[in-house]
Amino acid sequence: MTRSVQAFAYARPSALGSSPSGRALGLETSGGLTPVGAEAHPRFFSGFLTSPPTAARGLLAVADVAAARYHQRMRPGSLDPVVTGNGDRLRFESFSGCNGVYARLDVLRDGLDGADTGHGTTNVDVNNPLREALSRLTGDDPLHLRVGPDELAVTTLGGSVVEKKVPLPDRWLRGFAEAQVACSGFDLRAELPAAEAVRFLRSLPRAAGAAGRPPMWVVPAGRTLRPTTRPVPGAVCLAGPERLVALQRVLRHATALRVYGPAAPAAGAGGAASAWEVVLPGMRLTLTLSPEPSRGFSGEGGVLEALASPDAEADAELVSVLLAWEPRIDPGELAVRAGLPVERVRAALTRLGTAGRVGYDVAEAAYFHRELPYDAERAERHNPRLLAARELVASGAVELSAVVEPPGALATVASGERRYQVRETGGALTCTCRWWTDHRGGRGPCKHALAVRMARREAKATGGVR
Repeated sequence: MTRSVQAFAYARPSALGSSPSGRALGLETSGGLTPVGAEAHPRFFSGFLTSPPTAARGLLAVADVAAARYHQRMRPGSLDPVVTGNGDRLRFESFSGCNGVYARLDVLRDGLDGADTGHGTTNVDVNNPLREALSRLTGDDPLHLRVGPDELAVTTLGGSVVEKKVPLPDRWLRGFAEAQVACSGFDLRAELPAAEAVRFLRSLPRAAGAAGRPPMWVVPAGRTLRPTTRPVPGAVCLAGPERLVALQRVLRHATALRVYGPAAPAAGAGGAASAWEVVLPGMRLTLTLSPEPSRGFSGEGGVLEALASPDAEADAELVSVLLAWEPRIDPGELAVRAGLPVERVRAALTRLGTAGRVGYDVAEAAYFHRELPYDAERAERHNPRLLAARELVASGAVELSAVVEPPGALATVASGERRYQVRETGGALTCTCRWWTDHRGGRGPCKHALAVRMARREAKATGGVR
């Protein structure tokens, strides 16, 4: 696994203290992007929370996921949560150390009182003393939240006094991009009222199941969910139910549970990703689970087609200029402004997601703008299937056949000592390689199919294959 080191520099530790108006929660920020450019300690919010205990437990849940490994449990380097100000809300995000759980707390306009929310993205310090203080927070006394330095510190900061350095796997960035692609294909499958939501979530096992056990599925049954052993119509995959343990933090405040997932795959096709959203007063806490506990989002391959497209890079550059920290990005409206077809805008948004610049909110079925400090080229450099496909095309290993109708529907790819057949059926490519046999397209295209896509585009551009 490729790793780099991420340094978080804070002016002081985040802390829960007191103020003239009551308690005060100060979340310190470290290096971020805003509408005016990069800032060492951006400031996004200073005002009151309408439901202090709920917000405290929601933030702890996001921090729980950042500090957890749900597969091959070992002590990970915990990453500080990411926070984005979108003008009308604050979004706190994190990924588990195993890359299989994505957490996000959305503190909406109704959850914030008395101040405007800024625009930008940064990391916030969530240290152990703060976690202990937040876990003891009770009652509904006013709680002032500050995200970023206070007014005095804005003018007096001379340098950081707190620094954290943690290993940052490249798969963490790829996980953000793949989770976005997975969520964009979800639909709302079930909604449980508060009492049933609490009953269902508390009934789930907290211990990891046996390795190799088939994934658990649940299906709506009246006002609740019942387990099923197979993906019947309307079912949602719940692979590794113990990975929802962070939701226990907020159950006493829950008003509903919403469950999202893709159309259930055919029997025997394996697991599927899913999203579990606890609705809270003025907030939403969502955990998105990978298809299997041992399967991180980084290897899903959902972004490969967009990365391989020759138009996506230029389209992404154009679309990025039009983004303005929107809490909801409408691809149709963006297509009109960019002068591009909607399909190309969606591919551009996927590519921007590989640089951490776009996320997806299943509750609103909409993309949103954020800015993580990465570039799309980094995701490409560390994506082995994409690199292998480009090498196959460059070495002339792809042979497009004009015999089968339509031309190019059959291709042969020489890889090592073997030759693989790639066919197109209804716009989808199948391959005779072991990867496709094992995954049947469920984890994106294999390197051979991806190479055929690239070769066909090149041939079409030169007048070869139509």
